[in-house]
Amino acid sequence: MSSGPENRISTDLTGKVAIVTGSGRGLGRAIAETLAAAGARLVCVDINTESLAETLERIQAAGGNAETLACDVTEPEQVSQVVDQVVDRCGGLHILVNNAGITRDALIMRMKDDQWDAVLAINLKGTFLFTRAAARPMIKARHGRIINVASVSGLMGNPGQANYSASKAGVIGLTRTVARELAGRNVTVNAVAPGFIATEMTAALGDEILTQVKQQIPLGRLGDPQDVADAVLFLASEAAAFITGHVLTIDGGLTV
Repeated sequence: MSSGPENRISTDLTGKVAIVTGSGRGLGRAIAETLAAAGARLVCVDINTESLAETLERIQAAGGNAETLACDVTEPEQVSQVVDQVVDRCGGLHILVNNAGITRDALIMRMKDDQWDAVLAINLKGTFLFTRAAARPMIKARHGRIINVASVSGLMGNPGQANYSASKAGVIGLTRTVARELAGRNVTVNAVAPGFIATEMTAALGDEILTQVKQQIPLGRLGDPQDVADAVLFLASEAAAFITGHVLTIDGGLTV
C-alpha cells in the first residue's frame, strides 16, 4: 500500500472523547473549541462554572458536542470522579489536555508561601492527578493521548516567576517520565510550551512590558491562542502517533 501524502492520517477526532482542564477561558477555551471542531466529544473542566457555561455555549453554537464538569484539579477525589463520570457516560477517554494553571508572580525574596503553594498545587499537582486518573482507562484501552500545557518559563526561567517556572519545569519532567511509563500501552504523553500568548494572563503585564517582550521575539508578535490549540490538536491526533515524550515550543522563536 502506498504511504504517499494522499494516505496520510488527518487530524480528524471524530469518535474521540477528550477532557480539557482549565477550559473556561484563554488557552483552554481555544483548545476545547478546536478539538470539538475536529469532531471530538468534549468534556470541559474548570472550577469556574460561569466561564465553563460560556465555553459550552460557544462550542455548541459552532455545532460541536460538549458538556461541562466543575472540578478543583488539586482534589484527588474530585479528579477521579470526573474521569470515572466521563468514562461511564461517554464509553471511554481518548484524549486528556492538562491546561489548568495560574500565576502568582513575585520576586523570590517577596514570594509568600501561599503564592508558591497555590501555583505548584494547580499547575503541577493538578496535572499529576489528572494524568494518573486518565492513565487507567487509557492503559485498559491500550490507546490514549495526554498533552500537558507547560511553558517556555519552565525551560528558560523568568524573573518574578520562580513558582510558575518551577511548576512548568516539573510538568516537563512529569511528561517525559510518564511518556516512558505508558509507551508500551500505546499511550503517548507530550507537552506544549507556549511563549507569550495574547491572553488575559499576558495582558496583565501592561503595554510597556509587552512592547519589550515583542522585541525579544524573532517573529515580532505575541502568539495567538489558536497557535497553541492547533499544536495540541496535532499531538492529540493519529498524525502524531509516533511522537511521545516531546516538548513542542510555541514561542515565535523566543528560545532559539
